[in-house]
Amino acid sequence: MNADNKYVRFDWAVKRMLRDKANFGVLEGLITVLLNEPVHIVELLESEGNQEAYDDKFNRVDVKAKNDAGEIFLVEVQLTREIYYLERILYGTAKAITEHIHLGNTYSEIKKIYSINIIYFELGKGADYLYHGQNKFVGVHTHDTLKVSTKEDGVIRLRLPEEIFPEYFIIRVNEFNQVAKTPLEEWLDYLKNGHIKDDTTAPGLQEARRKLQYMMLDKKERYAYDEHINAVMIQNDVLGNARLEGLAEGREEGRILGREEGRILGKEEGRAEGRAEGERQKAMEFARMLIADGESKEKIARYTGLSTEEIEKLT
Repeated sequence: MNADNKYVRFDWAVKRMLRDKANFGVLEGLITVLLNEPVHIVELLESEGNQEAYDDKFNRVDVKAKNDAGEIFLVEVQLTREIYYLERILYGTAKAITEHIHLGNTYSEIKKIYSINIIYFELGKGADYLYHGQNKFVGVHTHDTLKVSTKEDGVIRLRLPEEIFPEYFIIRVNEFNQVAKTPLEEWLDYLKNGHIKDDTTAPGLQEARRKLQYMMLDKKERYAYDEHINAVMIQNDVLGNARLEGLAEGREEGRILGREEGRILGKEEGRAEGRAEGERQKAMEFARMLIADGESKEKIARYTGLSTEEIEKLT
């Protein structure tokens, strides 16, 4: 890909460029492809991921948007592994619900929340690159779906729970390894590889081709973007090496256990210990970077899962 056709990564664009109303079309395209229906963003709401410090490189990037129906979209990009990730996105939707219903309002004012999570790290086991979940109440014996009666404007109507409860999308970018044929696959190709077809018709990617070209950035922005990419690559190397070293040590410990039964059991335990040690080494490397950037011990503990005592030993 030559320089003229090099596109800015989505995690960078969503942080700096897609917050401009003139560029909403790119974000609208991604949401449209996921929901399989046109989405029009009317405004961006205040979110937590607008810091201009260390988090620019390694922590999450998030956008909170609202469409013309008042529904709220939480779009988050996460570059590195975070402990209790599912719990945190649950908290994020709950917080959005409470933030957007004012004291004295009726519960009918609660708006639907869509949580779209684009992750570049391993999250459990699964063969797909896209997972979608929502709340449904299904009869244990009859297997029918419950519809709840509500009264609106004097008329009784039935509503499905999924019309009210949040929906979650988890996009596992690193698991995408195929030729892009559908609009969704084209979006995954862009999220992972920065590729956009010249003749793309995927919603949002036409806008991205026009507005997210690397060469359109001024010199200062290009330098900042290049530094961002370098930092991401270094971080990925650190985490990858820590994990491999931990696994190797764990397997070696498993092989040392003598008898056949012990050897089989030891390998399994060794692998588990190796994975745990790899995660610990990764957290410690991450903590050292945060320490070098002058972050507080409390913040480092929150992001790495290490205790303050362990962090103090690294200083």
